[in-house]
Amino acid sequence: MNPNLDRLQPYPFSKLLALKAGLKPADKAHIALSIGEPKHAPPAFVYDELIKHLDKLPSYPLTKGIAPLRAAIANWLRARFQLASVCAETQVLPVSGTREALFAFAQTMVSPGSKVLMPNPFYQIYEGGALLAGAEPHFVNCQAAHGFKPDFAAVSAAVWRQCDLLYLCSPGNPTGALLDAADFRQLIQLADRYDFTIAADECYSELYFDEGAPPIGLLQACEDIGRNDFRRCVVFHSLSKRSNLPGLRSGFVAGDAQLLEKFLLYRTYHGCAMPLHTQYASIAAWRDEQHVRQNRALYREKFTAVLDILDGCLDVQRPQASFYLWPLVGDGEHFATELFRQQNVTVLPGAYLARDSGDVNPGSNYVRIALVATLQECVQAAQRIRTFCR
Repeated sequence: MNPNLDRLQPYPFSKLLALKAGLKPADKAHIALSIGEPKHAPPAFVYDELIKHLDKLPSYPLTKGIAPLRAAIANWLRARFQLASVCAETQVLPVSGTREALFAFAQTMVSPGSKVLMPNPFYQIYEGGALLAGAEPHFVNCQAAHGFKPDFAAVSAAVWRQCDLLYLCSPGNPTGALLDAADFRQLIQLADRYDFTIAADECYSELYFDEGAPPIGLLQACEDIGRNDFRRCVVFHSLSKRSNLPGLRSGFVAGDAQLLEKFLLYRTYHGCAMPLHTQYASIAAWRDEQHVRQNRALYREKFTAVLDILDGCLDVQRPQASFYLWPLVGDGEHFATELFRQQNVTVLPGAYLARDSGDVNPGSNYVRIALVATLQECVQAAQRIRTFCR
């Protein structure tokens, strides 16, 4: 048995279940704001496409995906990030949800004993992927003093020399912080100097507030400096948050063609091809932006309503993007426990999303609140939180 399995920590929601075990909550309807599972209605046309192509079930899908899907993704990337060219044949690879792809990417790109750098707090798949590839996670703290961006200046040259892979997350989970063009340029220069790959998790890139100012992406930063081959750089995108389709398990990886060639080889053995009816439904989703704009409008409405209620009672600000709030609450675990017990509202302790690094757990004084429930439930939860804080 792989001995690295023993190094995996319990998933955050397993820790949360253990925290709540035995607690008797208040006699109120439960409101769950802990899991980042979108609850808005998916676009109806996706259902239609799924049904329309159920006749493809008898056929094995190709790991590389069908050409029309790769073309739809390439066209979306060009339009969304103002890219001059993306090769649908060599620079795009559909995946069965970015969770499995982010994990599998480490198995392909790192050598045993190397380091995999990641933000802290972070999406736990980064850590698991690194550990099961035989690498050592190195956590880069994201704290208020640096705008919740990873403090890359604190990483020593010795650590960079051992780095095979750097995971990024912009917009960040759980903070919503954004990396800018200068941040990406600095990291690309470091990747060239120390010979590592950058894997940018951009799954929240379509959840932003200003329709005129979408977040920049890693490939966009590459093209801005003339790096049209996206060397050393790949991005991960998903329909889960963008289109409210977490159950479709549909996303893609795009970027450096040489890296994707090796990743495709791994995935061919891995056996994780996307079903054909899912691919056709995904084409329709990537081709449509109206439902995505409507989705953002729903989140804007919820953020405005919730932040108005919480104003003056909780140390919290609107994030730059994503659907999370990251309030400073003191002891996050105690806050989550008592909020559940007194108000029957579930939020996630920030410490469960982070690791001790540099004598600090950068999530311990926070909780993550996912505004994924209905507007009515979010408003009701905010009112209960306000009562609890008072």
